[in-house]
Amino acid sequence: MSNALQFFIETYGVFYFFVFGAILGSFANVIILRLPQGKSIVHPRSQCMSCGKPIRWYDNIPILSWFLLRGKCRSCHATFSFRYPLVEILMALSFAVAPHFIGWNWFLLEALIFLFGLITVSFIDIDHFILPDVFTLSGIGVGLLGAAINPERSFFDAFLGFFLGGGFLWAVAYLYFIFRKEEGMGGGDIKLMAWIGAVIGWKAVFFVIVCSSLVGTLGGLWTALQQKKGLKTIIPFGPYLALSAVIYLFGGQGLALWYFHLFIPGLE
Repeated sequence: MSNALQFFIETYGVFYFFVFGAILGSFANVIILRLPQGKSIVHPRSQCMSCGKPIRWYDNIPILSWFLLRGKCRSCHATFSFRYPLVEILMALSFAVAPHFIGWNWFLLEALIFLFGLITVSFIDIDHFILPDVFTLSGIGVGLLGAAINPERSFFDAFLGFFLGGGFLWAVAYLYFIFRKEEGMGGGDIKLMAWIGAVIGWKAVFFVIVCSSLVGTLGGLWTALQQKKGLKTIIPFGPYLALSAVIYLFGGQGLALWYFHLFIPGLE
C-alpha cells in the first residue's frame, strides 16, 4: 500500500465508516421494531407511530434528524424515543473504530457484519427477551463459512469456539434446571454464545463468559434495585454477552492471552 493511499484511508476512512455505520444503525432500528412483531422490514416506509404519517426523507437522516427535530414528529409533535439516535450512534462509532483495532483485511468485513448483528439483537433482547434465530443461527453459519474461506482465520479455531461457546452455556443452563427446576438461561443465549465463538474463536469464549458474568452481575443488581424485585428480577443476558464480545474484538485479546498464560504458559 502506497503512503498516499494509506494516508487517505487513515484520514477519511473513519468518517466514511462512521456514516456507513449510522445508515446501518437506522436500518437496525427498523429491524428492532418490526422483526419481533413479524412485520416486513422493507415495507411500508418509516412512519410516525402516533399520527401514522410517513417520515420524509430529510427527517430520516441518521442521528442528525432526531436532534434537528428535537426528538419530535414534524407533523403531530409526538415524541420519538432517544433509542433511535442511540442505536445509530453506537453502530456508527463501532464501525468507525473497527479498522483501527482489526486492520484493513478480509476479517474486517466479517467483523462489521458481526457488530451489526450484535447491536441489533441486543436491543431486541432488551425489549422482548428474545434473540431471533434469523440472527444467531445465520451468524453461526456465516462465522463458520468465513473461517473456511478466509485464509486469515482457522476453521478449527472457529468450530472449537462454536462448540465450546454453545456447549458451555448449555451445560450451565442444564445444571441450573436440574437444581432449581426452572429455566435460568434461554436457548437464545446459548446460540448467541455459539455465534460469538464461531466468529472470534475459542480463546474468546472464556473471556466473554467471565466478562459478561461480571458486568451482568452489576447490571442485574442495579436493575433489581430499580425494580425492587430482588433475586427474582429477570434481565436479558444477551446484551452482556454482546458487549463482552465487542470488548474482546476491540482489544480484549491481550487480556484473554494474559489470563490463559496464568494457566498455560507459552500459549499463542
